[in-house]
Amino acid sequence: MIPSAPSQPVRVAALYRFARLDAFERLRAPLAAFCCGRGIKGTLLLAHEGINGTVAGSEAAVAELIDHIEAIDGLAGLEIKYSAAAEMPFHRMKVRLKREIVTMGVQDIDPATSAGTYVAPADWNALISEPDTIVIDTRNAYEVSIGTFKGAVDPATASFREFPAWVEAHRAELEGRKVAMFCTGGIRCEKATAYVKSLGFEDVFHLRGGILKYLEEVPAEQSLWQGECFVFDERVSVSHGLAEGDAQLCRACRHPLTASELASPRYVTGISCPHCFDVRTDEDRQRYAERQRQVELAQARSKGPHIGS
Repeated sequence: MIPSAPSQPVRVAALYRFARLDAFERLRAPLAAFCCGRGIKGTLLLAHEGINGTVAGSEAAVAELIDHIEAIDGLAGLEIKYSAAAEMPFHRMKVRLKREIVTMGVQDIDPATSAGTYVAPADWNALISEPDTIVIDTRNAYEVSIGTFKGAVDPATASFREFPAWVEAHRAELEGRKVAMFCTGGIRCEKATAYVKSLGFEDVFHLRGGILKYLEEVPAEQSLWQGECFVFDERVSVSHGLAEGDAQLCRACRHPLTASELASPRYVTGISCPHCFDVRTDEDRQRYAERQRQVELAQARSKGPHIGS
């Protein structure tokens, strides 16, 4: 983890907005300067179709950033999920220009005008419990591995680019049913609904605010969520109430690990885990062991996390 001053609690904001940005390239430098000048770290992605990202900083700094972004033409009404972190979960601030803010690789899909029906977290349980609803997790397999909704279908994708092919291969299973999709913060499933609707399906729904908003608003005793939710920062996962979870990251392959996987004899801190043990060579493990040794030496000298951590 990256240390932060104890007097400055860290606020994390996961945000996105599908909107037509004709001159998005011009936003990069000003946004980077705005964030760096306020100690904000994380990543923002800009594309013709909008903005996406997760950032962290003091509550005041993050609030200033949200106001700044929403003042940009077309970006008012951001979809935002807030959570807290004990320490700064990012190493640096990055603002990147992309072809898509969430990469599907399908042209002429416009979630800003053709997305499915939003479903509030409070209404999600009822929808996914209906017998004619098929519930689809649009995240990648490594994310699904530590938690998902009860009864959800896992397409077992390695990247979101594979999702359209999965839908094409399973069209018959979707016919005549309500299609309910979800993802971490709402952006992937929103784009997924636009794609599925482009194929002619009408009863297409997605969880507004994604898993993060559901875990924030739905009490654990009423929840249909099982496990933890993977997040793309040093917290690794969150659970109900957006409390930091227990999952850890394998520093060799970056796969999130559950408690049982951490107890596996194939798990060695910084060197291997059950997911990568059979696909890494002894030479790889020797290299990872040296890197881990350097990390531990740096931490012992109170110099903070090593660059490879």
